[in-house]
Amino acid sequence: MKSIDKDIHVLIIDDEQGIREGCARILSRIGCDVSTASRGEEGLEILEKTSDISIVLLDLKMPGIDGMEVLSRIREKYQQIMVIIMTGFATVETAIQAMKQGAYDFIPKPFEPDHVRLVVNRAREKIKLTWQTEKLTLERQRTLLDLGTEKSRLTGIIEALPNGVMVTNTQGQVVLMNPALKRQLALPKDLKSGMPIEALVEDVGFQKFVHKINESSLINPDEIYTYELILPDHKYFLARGRPVLTGDKECMGVVIILINITAMKVLDQLKSEFVAKVSHELRSPLSTIHEQLAVVLNELGQEKSSDKQEHLLSRAKEKTQGLISLIGDLLDLSRIEAGAATQDPRPVQVEDLLASIVDFLGARTKRKKQKLTLEKLSENIPPFIADPLSLESIFGNLITNAINYTPEDGTITVRIQYVNHTICVDVQDTGFGIDPKYHAKIFDRFYRVKDKNTRYVTGTGLGLPIVKGLVDALGGKISLESAFEGGTTFHVVLPMKMDIHSE
Repeated sequence: MKSIDKDIHVLIIDDEQGIREGCARILSRIGCDVSTASRGEEGLEILEKTSDISIVLLDLKMPGIDGMEVLSRIREKYQQIMVIIMTGFATVETAIQAMKQGAYDFIPKPFEPDHVRLVVNRAREKIKLTWQTEKLTLERQRTLLDLGTEKSRLTGIIEALPNGVMVTNTQGQVVLMNPALKRQLALPKDLKSGMPIEALVEDVGFQKFVHKINESSLINPDEIYTYELILPDHKYFLARGRPVLTGDKECMGVVIILINITAMKVLDQLKSEFVAKVSHELRSPLSTIHEQLAVVLNELGQEKSSDKQEHLLSRAKEKTQGLISLIGDLLDLSRIEAGAATQDPRPVQVEDLLASIVDFLGARTKRKKQKLTLEKLSENIPPFIADPLSLESIFGNLITNAINYTPEDGTITVRIQYVNHTICVDVQDTGFGIDPKYHAKIFDRFYRVKDKNTRYVTGTGLGLPIVKGLVDALGGKISLESAFEGGTTFHVVLPMKMDIHSE
């Protein structure tokens, strides 16, 4: 392809030397490269050897091969070359005939320099426009080829993915599905795109999930949304979706990936069933052993016995109580994982529930010479819709932890207030505190901070994971402020307006 900035090369074929030299001077001054030939045969030879000639000024009447013959050969072999006929008035009709056979224009002799410049410039502009068009066409073809190649690659990658991929537009119409998704949803292999999501997936929650991402794209454009899709054949899929945005942050639709988690769900269910079964089987005999040890210790207290015997039996009783607590915590975790912990929602006055817990645990704080108080910072706190046992487990665990990890003469303060449609409960103690390096781990199962202050405190390491699991199930948040030997405050925030069964 020729550059549009390149000078035009003109070949002048005329048997009159004066015409050749005159035209050469005129064309050189307007930036053309010029070659000349005195006969038709010579002109054709130059065309054979020179590949960049774009315009030929051709005289019709020459000795040897005349202009019409030269024109015919040029049109036959060099169709891109523009031929301008130069002829006297006596042969104008012949020039017109030449134009019918493909000549671009003609210049009558004798001619003025301006006329030559005008006709050649017109031809030159047309040639450059042709070159520009060819360039744009070639670029467009290359772009389309690149796009086609890129599209082919992307299509191949998407179709090879083991996880299902679905793309919907802003109206919820499915515009792309890969084979894995069709297999996962048991859709026909030849199913075409364009159908609404409601026609492909019956799960109403999943339909709302797709539309919700579209609606939330302007608020949280970078957020990844998740939904657990359960199909009628007891297959479980984790759907992860996010909005598809243009460079101007305009939402074009939603891309969703479906991950088959059926095997994980089956294993999780087997694990939960195993824990529940074993826990139930162990609780009864351990409770019996605990009661029998209590009877034996009571009888020893009435008789003379060695301090060693009494110490060993007391430790055995203490350990069985720890095992019973561990079993209770494991059962609580099983209920949380099964969703049973939030299946009996009802209106609960949280301040009354806290007052009951504080009153119940008051005897324990008196034994440790601690001060346990409840402060109500807001009036007219509305009822909270939740499972009462879940709330009791949350705050009971937090207050019990505060008692256990606070030395004698310490203070535990429970505060409740209603702020911006949320119930906020703080459990603050003046206890041992938690080093910030452990803050990210204390909600892990069975994790316990071990240092010089906590080594003698018994526990299962499941209390805080249970609390967090229940708070998450209620759509709330839990956080803490603590420093080593600086006391601890747990903050629980529960939103009033929520759906406890939402994802």
